[in-house]
Amino acid sequence: MGRRSQKSSVLMVCVDNSCSSPIAEAVMRDVIERAGLQGEWHAESAGIEDWHSGCEPDERAKSVLERHNKEYHNCARVVTPEDFVKFDYILGMDRSNLAALKRMAPTYSKAKVLLLGDFGLKPDERSIEDPFYDLGEASFEKIYRQCKVTCRNFLQQARLKQIM
Repeated sequence: MGRRSQKSSVLMVCVDNSCSSPIAEAVMRDVIERAGLQGEWHAESAGIEDWHSGCEPDERAKSVLERHNKEYHNCARVVTPEDFVKFDYILGMDRSNLAALKRMAPTYSKAKVLLLGDFGLKPDERSIEDPFYDLGEASFEKIYRQCKVTCRNFLQQARLKQIM
């Protein structure tokens, strides 16, 4: 259970890694790339549950990412105990994810487990809700917009060591 080299790392987590966390990962990777920090930062995503492990993201998530020219080539996976050592930050998409992550965290966890929405969203909008059962792509588009704000703010605060 070793840590990545000297790169800082962040894991984006939703219920099953098929809707919101793949969007968050793609947006975070884009934010990292645009800041020229690929050599310093690494982003991945995972899910609390394994309902879609090994599968590509929801078609609506892929469609929104494609429309915004964001690449995503990973398959769903579940959070493991090792992730709590491997990653510096683990960001839950909603309060339910955050609570589950805190319950899952082993005693030897090194990761800061936080809510992604705390980085720039209004207090009543900080839970980035799971859109799986919604019809159409509107809620996926909303998640993309939320992630653009939160990922940028998270990276800025993390680089300035403003996250306690």
